[in-house]
Amino acid sequence: MLLFIGKVSILFIIYVMAVRLLGKSALAQLTAHDFGALFFIAYLLFGSIEVNGMLQAIIGGATILLLYLAITKLTLWNKLNKYLIGEPTFLIKHGKIMSHNLKKSRYTISELMSIIRTNGYFDINDVDYALLEPNGEISVLPKKDKGFITPSHLDLNIDDNGLPIVVIVEGEIQRHNLKSINKNEDWLINELDSLGYSQLNKIFLATVRDKDLLLKVYTEH
Repeated sequence: MLLFIGKVSILFIIYVMAVRLLGKSALAQLTAHDFGALFFIAYLLFGSIEVNGMLQAIIGGATILLLYLAITKLTLWNKLNKYLIGEPTFLIKHGKIMSHNLKKSRYTISELMSIIRTNGYFDINDVDYALLEPNGEISVLPKKDKGFITPSHLDLNIDDNGLPIVVIVEGEIQRHNLKSINKNEDWLINELDSLGYSQLNKIFLATVRDKDLLLKVYTEH
């Protein structure tokens, strides 16, 4: 059994290292060859382990879980974090394309342009920074004169009424969500009655904003 645990541990660590070597772009884009590489590495590595019976399956699963928790714990150490997770990489800095970092991260200029467009900027000259995050996502910061106008730019005071919390889905009361806004079923029923909704099964969706407690009801059409 110890030999089996050892094999599982070694193969899992090798797989994590292999995914790490594939780079952040593989996790973010997951193109056909990215998916193929991830799938076949997993298949070849873990397909080599012979699992005999439910006991070995449970022990193997527990081993993977413990290794995952251990690696997660290690990422909390700053000295190890950059090796286990990685560091952000500048693809554009001060409006200039970092071609060396693009090649190192295995991103093409066309892929970078595509990401910038999905962020709402169609001219690369509008971008001040583009940062490839450790999880593979790209953060885009526009130049000061190219950003979208927000109420704060116009010195407007906008009321923050809170986040809509789902309290009913297809006639079923979401009790946990009600509890999160410090309300109960009696309060919800009274609010529904005041709006003219007496039958829960007629309600497709209902939400309550967590600050002003405004109830919104949606029915099927």
